[in-house]
Amino acid sequence: MINISEVLETNKMILEENLDVRTITMGVSLLDCAKTTVAETCRCIYEKLTSLAKDLVMTGDEIGREFGVPVINKRISVTPIAIVGASCCRRSADFVRIAKTLDKAAKKLGVNFIGGYSAIVSKGMTKADELLIRSIPDALASTERICSSVNVGSTKTGIDMDAVRLMGEIVKATAEKTADRDSLGCAKLVVLCNAPDDNPFMAGAFHGVSEADAVINVGVSGPGVVNHVLKAIRGADFETLCETIKRTAFKITRVGQLVAQEAAKRLGVPFGIIDLSLAPTPAVGDSVADILREIGLEHPGAPGTTAALALLNDQVKKGGVMASSYVGGLSGAFIPVSEDQGMIDAVNVGALAIEKLEAMTCVCSVGLDMIAIPGDTTASTISGIIADEAAIGMVNQKTTAVRVIPVVGKTVGDTVEFGGLLGHAPVMPVNRFSCEAFVSRRGRIPAPIHSFKN
Repeated sequence: MINISEVLETNKMILEENLDVRTITMGVSLLDCAKTTVAETCRCIYEKLTSLAKDLVMTGDEIGREFGVPVINKRISVTPIAIVGASCCRRSADFVRIAKTLDKAAKKLGVNFIGGYSAIVSKGMTKADELLIRSIPDALASTERICSSVNVGSTKTGIDMDAVRLMGEIVKATAEKTADRDSLGCAKLVVLCNAPDDNPFMAGAFHGVSEADAVINVGVSGPGVVNHVLKAIRGADFETLCETIKRTAFKITRVGQLVAQEAAKRLGVPFGIIDLSLAPTPAVGDSVADILREIGLEHPGAPGTTAALALLNDQVKKGGVMASSYVGGLSGAFIPVSEDQGMIDAVNVGALAIEKLEAMTCVCSVGLDMIAIPGDTTASTISGIIADEAAIGMVNQKTTAVRVIPVVGKTVGDTVEFGGLLGHAPVMPVNRFSCEAFVSRRGRIPAPIHSFKN
């Protein structure tokens, strides 16, 4: 039973503390759209998406108004397009045609992003996988709402270093293709290890082949709420700190559960998962970095940062799991630089470097996220960064990711403006020593010993 005090408390979270439903994402299987010609495949994709998701935006807006909970984004994720296009695509240009079809459908439906221009290559690449990967720069340069992801490793299979090497080149090429927009294409491209099939957050969302024909996944975010409640217990012991975060995460997740169930019912699509992620925005007061400061750090990056982030991530997950039977995606705390004003401040005062961010990714939700780096960073250095993150994910049995933006024409000390939820970012230095000989080796890094659990 919900009492009036809980209703008032939730209203305060929404009105004063930046609580929102960050996204309602409809996952759609396109396996039945794999036809023998590109034209047929594109036609089927467009018809299926514009039919199944025709009421997605309207429903999200209606629920937001009726429940008084802001529903910020409405998105779609689809079956990895490397799989869908394998039966008909013979050139990278064929995959770009599919990307443009997805973009056209997204515009028609009014969704802000559509994810799933993806390939899963954790153990090796098919011809279709490689064609799609090589098409990514052109696809992202010629569309507005497409998000792309490539999974290059997993705990069970190891890391495909051929794919890692290739993705360093693709990130560079994407930056150059979108140089007129401060290399914005790279903000819609992420390289993953242990990618989940049910993630509602971009740019890594895709609809896994183990999923139903269509599902509703909801992402809830509330760093401002957590920061607010921690101010009230400033100086308390760790037990009190953890209990407070856990209880708050429970309440936030219940809001998401309500919205997800209602959206699923109205759209006639099964409810998938709630992803409770403390995903920050550039708005003041909506920052994971501010939470870390409230826990006791002068700035993120100070000694103790990784421990504080581990504590936060764990309590968020514990609270969320108690509030919903279906918690999934990337649930925990995100640490994107450009989307979190507190992280930007920490970089600007010299408290936070990429090496410290990498250490933090061992215990956060995802990985090195929305980091602007100098435009002259080499492809092999980017590949090395991807390999490091994939290794952290593989060994620790968690999702890790790299979304770095080598901004053409910019160097350390410059600032890049991406706009909207993507925010702005200072260009951060990267280690200038070479890893060329390492990433140029062929083959795979084998799975770790603890992967053998059959």
